[in-house]
Formats: sequence, structure tokens, C-alpha cells
Amino acid sequence: MADEKKRGVAESVRELASPIINALGLQLWDVRFVKEGADWILRLIIDKPDGICIDDCVAVNDALDQPLDEWNLIDRPYRLQVQSPGVERELTREEHFQQYIGERVKLRLHRAVNERKEYAGVLSAYADGVLTLTLDDGSELAVRREEASRIRADDFNDFQSI
Repeated sequence: MADEKKRGVAESVRELASPIINALGLQLWDVRFVKEGADWILRLIIDKPDGICIDDCVAVNDALDQPLDEWNLIDRPYRLQVQSPGVERELTREEHFQQYIGERVKLRLHRAVNERKEYAGVLSAYADGVLTLTLDDGSELAVRREEASRIRADDFNDFQSI
């Protein structure tokens, strides 16, 4: 299945599932439709201010089981997974970057800038697809979002790997 079709499935599910998930008092953080081994996984990542528990995941699974069948968006067998974004959540959408302005983030670049591929600092701005990080030494790094292979919340800034 082409990447474009996978993105289309994920965006369609996001659009249809968001109101149902919001009605449960939860936020749909991300949707991913991925192939892992021989299996296709529809992964819904949910959140709420005080954190996600297993009951939240079960509630979303139960609320979406029948609608997903009725929407008929996926033309192959798949498994539904509902999970929390985790502590060092990946930032992938415009609203994630806006929400994390003023917070510590880590990013890994596709190509080195100043002989480095990994940076951590405070996300001081995000506009027009450009992230600006204020690094620990006070300097700033501005990169286009597509230059980063991964951007995560930096909840454990003492650890080096991302």
C-alpha cells in the first residue's frame, strides 16, 4: 500500500473518530496506519491532561469498533490499537508544535547542521513550518519541519538518546 493511501486512511479515520473520542473527554493525538511484519495496524494515540489509563483505551476501542466497520475505510484485515502518546511523545502535527511552544523538545535531523544531527532545547517558536529551538547555551537553531526525522517532547532532558 502506498504511503499516500496510508496517510489517506489515517486522515479519514482522524476526521471521523475525533468527535467520538472528544465526546469521551479525550484528545486524539495521532493516527497511524502501519504495516508491522505481516500485520496492518491502525494505531490511535489518545491523550488527556491527567494522562491516559487502560480504561480510556478500552472506552475508545469499544466506541470505535462498530463505526470503523461501518465507515469501511480499510480494504484489508487490520488490528486496532489504542494507546497513550507516552512520556516522550512524538510531535507530528501543527497543533502539537503550537501546544509545545515554551517546552523542551528533542529533534533528530536527516542531515547534520553544525556537524550535529541531534539537538535539544526549548521550542521557542513555530511558524510556517519552521521550528526555532533555544538551545541550552542560549543560541537558537531554526530548521524546517521536514528537515527533522523525529521531534519529541524532552521530558527527560538528562538522557542523551532520542
